[in-house]
Amino acid sequence: MAAYREVLRLPGVAPLTAVAFLARIPASAAAITLTLHVVLTLGHGYGAAGLVGASATVGMAIGAPLLGRLVDRRGLRTMLVLTLCAEAVFWTVAPWLPYPALLVGALLGGLLGMPVYSVIRQSLAALVPPPRRRPAFALDSMSVELSYIIGPAVGTLLALQLTTTVGMWVVGAGWVLSGFALWALNPPTRAPEPPIAGAIPRVRQWLDARLVAALLATSAAVALVFGTELSMIAGLQTSGQAAWIPVVNAAWCLASLAGGFVYGAASRSRSLFALVAGLGVATLPVAFGGPWWSYALLLVPAGLLCAPSLAASAEAVSALAPEHARGLVTGLHGSAITLGAAVGTPLAGLLIDLASPAAAVVVVGSAGVLVAVIAALLARSNGRGMPVPS
Repeated sequence: MAAYREVLRLPGVAPLTAVAFLARIPASAAAITLTLHVVLTLGHGYGAAGLVGASATVGMAIGAPLLGRLVDRRGLRTMLVLTLCAEAVFWTVAPWLPYPALLVGALLGGLLGMPVYSVIRQSLAALVPPPRRRPAFALDSMSVELSYIIGPAVGTLLALQLTTTVGMWVVGAGWVLSGFALWALNPPTRAPEPPIAGAIPRVRQWLDARLVAALLATSAAVALVFGTELSMIAGLQTSGQAAWIPVVNAAWCLASLAGGFVYGAASRSRSLFALVAGLGVATLPVAFGGPWWSYALLLVPAGLLCAPSLAASAEAVSALAPEHARGLVTGLHGSAITLGAAVGTPLAGLLIDLASPAAAVVVVGSAGVLVAVIAALLARSNGRGMPVPS
């Protein structure tokens, strides 16, 4: 616990961690709430609901780097005012929109949505010196796991026990309140050290093979997680064990929490590419899942590497981000995460429909290992001969 105590004692880290956890609950509840609204209230199928999610995903992938650039140039509070207004408008009117308008609204809402994950990671990189960033980002990854246990459950409960309209309004209120909390906290987005004298490096000088490789590995890790999740859900649903999905998911998340805790407390960092490749290998045995308890057990090795892989990706990207463009690079990291989710879920869904959940696990896991190897080779090919960050 000493590593975590030292990080939380740093000025500003403890309140930022608390606000980050609360802010991620509405963020994690948003997708399931929109899905249930399309299916239950608008009367469309899950395919139509998936299109709404895809529309929001495309918007977020485009918007995150642009909003990060706005933070670099105008500061955090300027970005928060813009995104808070957009969030308030979207979640207020979304329950009344017909399906075609909701598609467009989801795209615009994603484009101007508050990039809470990127903001938190950018602020952590500014508050925490490099030697202590590993436990800081591990703590952040564990916070994400906890929010994903709570948020979707709250969104589902509101939608099913009340109405999807109420659920969407509560999610929107949560977005706005968390935005106000971040605005009041106003954490720094750049390190306090003075910038290095001389000309500001051009984009081609810092957007090099190492950073591209780290972003590619990030997308691979997220695609693995989302593809495995859908395969697990499909496997349990098709075998009549859907009621055990929350139990299996909780076991998976707890394993990830344990892995993140151990990773953050370790004496040194591990290679991002090795962790992602290991995650891919650990995912493969899930293809042998049958009874619900077998899924819960087989997901433990993959879970143990989930939070460490995401923490290592944030650590690697933060180490490669120049101070003058930290918001832009953190936004690119957010886009890499979004891209991984956008690729992993449809790929697994297609394989499930064409073959089986087991086949989806095998292909997604193997693809994750392959992409991790490619990313490692790309990083080592960096022309400047600088060391590859872990």
